[in-house]
Amino acid sequence: MRNRNFFWIVVTILILLDLYVFQAVKVVSQSASHKTKLVIYTCYWTISGAAIVMLALMPFLNVEAWSKSVRTYLFATLLGLFFAKFVAVVFFLVDDIRRLLQWGAGKLFFNRTEADALNSAGISRSMFLSWAGLAAGSGLFGTLIYGFKNKYNYHVQRIRLSYDNLPGAFRGLKIVQISDIHSGSFSNKEAVAKGVVKILEEKPDLILFTGDLVNDMAVEMHDYIDVFNKLQAPMGVYSTLGNHDYGDYHWGHTPVGAKAIEKANSLKRLKEIHAEMGWRLLMDEHVALERDGQQIALIGVQNISAKARFFTYGDMKKACEGVEKYPFKILMSHDPSHWDGEVRPKYPDVDLMLAGHTHGMQFGIEIPGFKWSPVQYVYKQWAGLYEEGKQKLYVNRGFGFIGYPGRVGIMPEITVLELV
Repeated sequence: MRNRNFFWIVVTILILLDLYVFQAVKVVSQSASHKTKLVIYTCYWTISGAAIVMLALMPFLNVEAWSKSVRTYLFATLLGLFFAKFVAVVFFLVDDIRRLLQWGAGKLFFNRTEADALNSAGISRSMFLSWAGLAAGSGLFGTLIYGFKNKYNYHVQRIRLSYDNLPGAFRGLKIVQISDIHSGSFSNKEAVAKGVVKILEEKPDLILFTGDLVNDMAVEMHDYIDVFNKLQAPMGVYSTLGNHDYGDYHWGHTPVGAKAIEKANSLKRLKEIHAEMGWRLLMDEHVALERDGQQIALIGVQNISAKARFFTYGDMKKACEGVEKYPFKILMSHDPSHWDGEVRPKYPDVDLMLAGHTHGMQFGIEIPGFKWSPVQYVYKQWAGLYEEGKQKLYVNRGFGFIGYPGRVGIMPEITVLELV
């Protein structure tokens, strides 16, 4: 009952939002002919009404029975409409605050006759801010729709990393890092396979996967085992778990009874899938990578987060037992907040940490010399290379996607790291 009441509160808010935005639509169309206004108003309320009706009917529809693609795109479109209107409303609120202040100034700083004359004439809504708000909202919605086509548009990021303490045998080592596959979101197996081919074309010495193979359940990976088992490298393919791999978002963090058994079986099966694909899953442990008689350490931990809303499963201390004998250390840890939270203050001998998790929020701007995404207000390190002293962190933007079935500005990433 509580969930249903909350749902209807949300629908009511959306209706009020639509009514507010419609006031700006009327302003910008005030000089249009009656016929043109009718077309504009009809289009606006047809789209908005359809969205509201769909939301209102959802509690009574068997949405889970719909195809994954229909659900994904429908939810993304509805969410896109909401955010577009929310952005537009910011401009309208600025305009209404301006009108309120102007009205107040008339009351306070003019005599009664002048104030009455000013206010009776009306303080009109700004045509500029109305247009700006509608343009910003429409632009955002159009951008989100356009971003659907980018979800399999894999970009290769090439990074050269220089270290004084890197053993000579490992100079020139080529590592491909991928992260956040999220197989439960995929709907185009052929497109994903092309991404795997793109990885293999790099001819890496070593492939490292830094967590979130699925969205929730191991079964999501079954159709893609024969795609990702193609990933091979002379020095092996190694992997870790991410926050989504444990099934917390489907079964809860501490389920009981049958749900607890289902969750445990899913995680067990997921670990088996890593092995079936030929990936060496590192569970709070390290391995020695050897080349021409020299060795470096590769450390892999389960999910460790410095953010309260994400659960920590990993044990960095356990994973690092005995690594002090290696001159160079690479850490695979899914959540980049782990770097500032534990790695830098307690493990200054970790030379390179590889992470993922943020996806760059799948939305942002990246141009030479500038990058921005809303996720940066939550994560200090969210995409690309970061350096503190002799330590380096690279945050992969994610191979897959979740929630929003697209990418705007922040493309799916295949990282090629060369140690020099």
